[in-house]
Amino acid sequence: MTSPDETPQTGAPDSGPTASGRRRLLFFLLSMTPVLAIIALLFWGQLRTDGNPGGVLVHEESSESRVAVREAPDFAGFDLVSGLPVNADSLRGRVVMVDFWSSWCAACRIEAADLAQVYTEYEGAPVEFVGIAVWDRATDALDHIEGYGVTYLNILDERGTTAVSYGVRGVPEKFFIDTEGRIVRKLIGPVSAEELRGILNGLLAVS
Repeated sequence: MTSPDETPQTGAPDSGPTASGRRRLLFFLLSMTPVLAIIALLFWGQLRTDGNPGGVLVHEESSESRVAVREAPDFAGFDLVSGLPVNADSLRGRVVMVDFWSSWCAACRIEAADLAQVYTEYEGAPVEFVGIAVWDRATDALDHIEGYGVTYLNILDERGTTAVSYGVRGVPEKFFIDTEGRIVRKLIGPVSAEELRGILNGLLAVS
């Protein structure tokens, strides 16, 4: 028996606040989905190298950038054609041109044939070229190498680690290393065969 002053109990708590909170959380997640998708795409774009990653400059005009003479940062990898190991120490005693380039870079393609030609002209001299395909894919870099008849060493720097150590801000950029392993000159943008010969001859004359 229930007294008149007692209110019957249903046995189940009011679920209104809990259901409302869940609805708000659901609406929040749904509203954030497009934002999260954009962030994910941007992040994926930085990891992939199908094209020019955001923020990477393409130097379309040629110029020389003043550099403080310093020990060249190390670089290491495997030649994209032969698979043989490549590193800076093994080239000590030679004049080395380190070229940061990418297959998607139009300015890099403009100069590619001249670089390949000049390299063959210095066969037998203490000169070495090392191409570093930065923010690129191995398959695309190989297509570029084969298409332009490049015979000098090329390694892949897919995430730009070596480029960062050299202070690269765009492509193409070339660093000239003397026989003592020091960076002594830097060019940005596409270089002509004549200009490249002049730099190499000057460095060989003082080595």
